[in-house]
Amino acid sequence: MTRPTRIIVADDHPIFRHGLTRLVESTDGFELAGEAGDGRQALQMIEEKAPEIAVVDISMPVMDGLQVVEAAREKKLSCSFVVLTMFRDEAYFTRAMDLGVLGYLLKDSAVEELVRCLREVAEGKYFVSAGVSDLLVHRASRQATLRAERPSLAALTSTERRVLRLLSESRTSREIADQLGISVRTVQNHRAHICEKLGFEGHHRLLQFAIEHKSLL
Repeated sequence: MTRPTRIIVADDHPIFRHGLTRLVESTDGFELAGEAGDGRQALQMIEEKAPEIAVVDISMPVMDGLQVVEAAREKKLSCSFVVLTMFRDEAYFTRAMDLGVLGYLLKDSAVEELVRCLREVAEGKYFVSAGVSDLLVHRASRQATLRAERPSLAALTSTERRVLRLLSESRTSREIADQLGISVRTVQNHRAHICEKLGFEGHHRLLQFAIEHKSLL
């Protein structure tokens, strides 16, 4: 028998949170692992309960939802995320995609879309509310343009891509080394290889490129 997908729900509005937890509990294939009212509680619960999916509101006290996702990534916690938001905001959306969020739901349609979203995310697929699907299309279009302008991006290894993304966050070589669990020298070698593949002379040009295209890397 297949084990149910374990889910936590984090939202600082008790009534809304209760509605989502009831929905999870009443749906076959899902199991509620816990609920939290702020970001710090959510992160602690993810560490302790190890759910497959965490549903987190962007606007929460102590730590917001995206800070929870970022902290979980830094701790290398194995958890997929669904983000809830009241706002159709491209900056929030882009940040969520940069952090590897799989589900992005508008709160006013969350009850109708949550179950379908959770099923998709449980299979490792993306799910975006219909109300913000144009943001996904816009992002995909800009990514396609960048790939056409810089086809050599396809030659980067997965580690080189991670280094490039961390550079886009203005991380130092030491910070990148700590994040990836490698030496500073190895990070510097990766940076040199990226420069060579992308045709950049000097790390300053690479950093400028990374920051300019942060949302697309």
